[in-house]
Amino acid sequence: MTRTLGMELAWYSEPDERVLCAIVRDESDGDHTCIVLARDKIGRFRAVHLSEWFPTMAQAVAAVPQLLTEWATRDDQDYEQGDEPRDTMDFFTPRHSRERLNHGFVQLIESEEMSPAWGIIESLMFYFSDPDGNFVEQFQSTAFYARIWELYLFAVLAEDRCTIDRTYPAPDYLLKGMFGDAFIEAVTVNPSEAGEVGYPHGTAALANYLDSYVPVKFAGPLVRKLQRRYWEEPHIGDRPIILAIADYHCADSMRRSQRSLCSYLYGQSFDATAFDSRLLLRPEYEVKEHRWGSKRVPSGFFALPGAENISAVISTGEETMMKFNRMGLRAGFGSSRIEMRASGLRCSGGHPSGFAPEAFDTDVLSPDYEELWIDGLQIYHNPRAIRPLDIQMLGDATHHRFGNGKYDGIYIDASPFCIDTRLFVDTSKPQNAPVSSAARTPRLKHELLRNRRRPDRTG
Repeated sequence: MTRTLGMELAWYSEPDERVLCAIVRDESDGDHTCIVLARDKIGRFRAVHLSEWFPTMAQAVAAVPQLLTEWATRDDQDYEQGDEPRDTMDFFTPRHSRERLNHGFVQLIESEEMSPAWGIIESLMFYFSDPDGNFVEQFQSTAFYARIWELYLFAVLAEDRCTIDRTYPAPDYLLKGMFGDAFIEAVTVNPSEAGEVGYPHGTAALANYLDSYVPVKFAGPLVRKLQRRYWEEPHIGDRPIILAIADYHCADSMRRSQRSLCSYLYGQSFDATAFDSRLLLRPEYEVKEHRWGSKRVPSGFFALPGAENISAVISTGEETMMKFNRMGLRAGFGSSRIEMRASGLRCSGGHPSGFAPEAFDTDVLSPDYEELWIDGLQIYHNPRAIRPLDIQMLGDATHHRFGNGKYDGIYIDASPFCIDTRLFVDTSKPQNAPVSSAARTPRLKHELLRNRRRPDRTG
């Protein structure tokens, strides 16, 4: 409820970022206060001081330098809260021999190109909890991408200001937000034991792959989660259950498989061009089953027995490691030698259809580029759900609804998608070069515009 009581207007830090300061306006009377934050015993930034109330923003801004200077010189013990529940999590100190470390993990910790992702994941780890006790071990070895998917979902929920409860071992997250509670269980599509050859060349072969093979890949993990019958657990109650699935079955699979997932969930073929470009989705024909070799699976996951207990399936059309890299660079993490550009499409409310895309190609650090964690997240609502998911939950995602032969969706104006990331390391700069880009000044002063765009949804 803090989102309705106060508006965050600006963030500041002293040069070493040991102490932060947020200026918040009380929405009831218009007064302003400065909230000083510092790391507690396990590394989380938490409030350590609340200033007096100021009638104007200018007076609050004037008070910031003295507050930062005073609190930055204090001992670490002055920042401790006394209620820290555990030791600091450490994602990155290897727990295995190099031969057992996942290639993705090794790239994350050793590649300068991935240093922005490393930095922002390190920041997240201070706030993450591990009820099963095996997160770090699997993050480094057998389930790196599954754990990256969980971290991405954690970032989305935090951005949406949800309270995240991990008291129960399953489903993974109980989120509590302004529009209700829901459980989220994370699952991934993984490469087959025989290995994956990847997407074929040729229009006909690719269409067959997307219409037949990829839905079969989605069916396996989703049906296994359905068989867990989470809704029978007493702690679920009448709260919605969401299955969150990410496709890691081969390189670049995430960005290409959302139409396949949509087809499998609803038992319906959709026009490929319309789906991929965010035009009005055009249902083409009903799909009874998906076949690949000797494998056959019935289409229409939401029509399966028991699936009425699943309120929605969520996924993403953006490659998660590059998502962490872009978000990390924009937040000031990583090597200062990295140059990064993003190109793709953005929904445009000015188009006659209301949400047709426009192309963009820009520096990730440009003021003209904006990206949120939730950008790229797709929510597929179950038309048969016993407990329908409130459309306002995770409201800045792309929402899909299909029933009785009709499709409707909610797309977010200016939301980027189909993002290609190009980066290189400028070796002419020293590795310890200071951060000088004007776009990176948010490290020192971040004008926080939480409601800066997308006040209305189009769809």
